[in-house]
Amino acid sequence: MTGLLAPAWAATGADALVDDHALLAAMLNTEVALAEAQAELGVIPEAAAKAIRAAAVPEHFDLAALAAGVRETANPVVAFVAGLTAAVDPAAADHVHRGSTSQDILDTALMLLCTATLDRVTRDLLATAGSLAGHVRAHRDTPMAGRTLTQHAVPVTFGLKAATWLHLVLDAVERVRRVSLPVSLGGAAGTLSAYQEYGSAEGALRLPDLVARRLGLAPQVLPWHGIRTPIADVAAALLVTTGALGKIAADVLVLSRTEIGEVTEAPAPGRGASSAMPQKHNPVFSTLVATAARQLPPLAVVLFQSMAVEDERSSGGWHAEWQPLRDALRITAGAAANAACLAESLRVSPAAMAANLQLTRGAIVSERVNAVLAPSLGKAAAKRLLADAAAEAGRTGRDLASVLDVDLPPGLLDPAGYTGLSGPLADRALARYDVVKECR
Repeated sequence: MTGLLAPAWAATGADALVDDHALLAAMLNTEVALAEAQAELGVIPEAAAKAIRAAAVPEHFDLAALAAGVRETANPVVAFVAGLTAAVDPAAADHVHRGSTSQDILDTALMLLCTATLDRVTRDLLATAGSLAGHVRAHRDTPMAGRTLTQHAVPVTFGLKAATWLHLVLDAVERVRRVSLPVSLGGAAGTLSAYQEYGSAEGALRLPDLVARRLGLAPQVLPWHGIRTPIADVAAALLVTTGALGKIAADVLVLSRTEIGEVTEAPAPGRGASSAMPQKHNPVFSTLVATAARQLPPLAVVLFQSMAVEDERSSGGWHAEWQPLRDALRITAGAAANAACLAESLRVSPAAMAANLQLTRGAIVSERVNAVLAPSLGKAAAKRLLADAAAEAGRTGRDLASVLDVDLPPGLLDPAGYTGLSGPLADRALARYDVVKECR
């Protein structure tokens, strides 16, 4: 795929992590690990395992033929195993896929794709976090308008806003790191029966751990053909990740509006260009991340729905996971890559923030004035007075102070003096970042 209609991941390298070539390689690696583990247990000859490894070459397979086989058998593994068996030295052919079933190979291969993708996502999230931490430090005390329900509320600092973004990214990092990606070996109905029959009970119980170690996957407690928690865990981590990055993108899209102009994505030749309007510099990276955040939830719903399946191995529920999982992985990988570019390229305008703080002519600090006037006027009376004054200031274009006609302490209406604990709160996010980035 080239991604012409896939802005969430196009040109980020995300598709190569999960495309048919990657899946084929993962299935081959799984069959090799299985054979080598069985050779270690004495279930198959060492020479057979070596022959299987030698034959496990992607060039031996026709992806179009494998795809056609899916229509015949409802999964890609049957034709794949036939192809691998045909490619193996005839003396070792009987030892290919010994005791295994299609779901063992495909689930394990999908866990390998998840591993590669989540590793890439983690790296990009940490890069995003590093850039955001730089914005927090640079603008810890830069005042700007806080906005609630689309309106100016009270002043905050851009350092605190960037700290909330950083906190979200670190949430995503920790959730991705917590995902357990286990090997999947159970045999026909999750009893390990054929593995036992070809070897021994002790060997069959050890086999999944040996395969997991070779592939860098987590061990399984039980075969999980009908226990779809691993897939649901991946879906949850991807959903949190794209949601967290989507919040950042949503904020940037608002703040980069022409009439606000508090942040922009750094210009580059051709980036953000319009086919019709020469003056346009569109916020591309934030648009791509916002796209991913909207696309992921319905895919996650499919993966969660596939937990409620019948029998030891299901018809339809398992099969329904494959494409949504692949789409969700590449969308999230694309989002993380684009978010790293967004955070690194973000340009901040303290001057625009300062100008926007004056738009309400002092009303943005009316909460503070209310707290000062309440002891003498009463809280309710002070609030009414300020509401009327703010309305008159809006109608007449006068400053709030001149409308109030009340003696106020010097500097009370300065927005920069009413950012609360924005600075210390931003410091907390930086402290968390220092801890998370050192964890492995």
